[in-house]
Amino acid sequence: MQENENKERFEREDIFSKSIRAGRRTYFFDVKDTRSGSYYLTITESKRFFDKEGVPRYEKHKIFLYREDFEKFMEAYIDSMEFIKSHAPDEEKEENKSGGFDNKEE
Repeated sequence: MQENENKERFEREDIFSKSIRAGRRTYFFDVKDTRSGSYYLTITESKRFFDKEGVPRYEKHKIFLYREDFEKFMEAYIDSMEFIKSHAPDEEKEENKSGGFDNKEE
């Protein structure tokens, strides 16, 4: 019984999904719903690598964010980005001008 519940939890359909490709990594932002109808966010980092036989494989890391943590997470994210922007070495600041932190995807 518990196995079915766990399977159902991880096989919930995405309500909204967006991905970002960054070199060998892809980040997925997926909004899902709980059984009670609340939304939560999963952020997945998928990193491509090749095994010994040269077959491509993917290593995945996943974060689950629930509604009660959204605001705290956003505050910490914004604080972290502002710190990086104001304390980054000069060459990183130049990179950011040409498409880093301030580059907004349409």
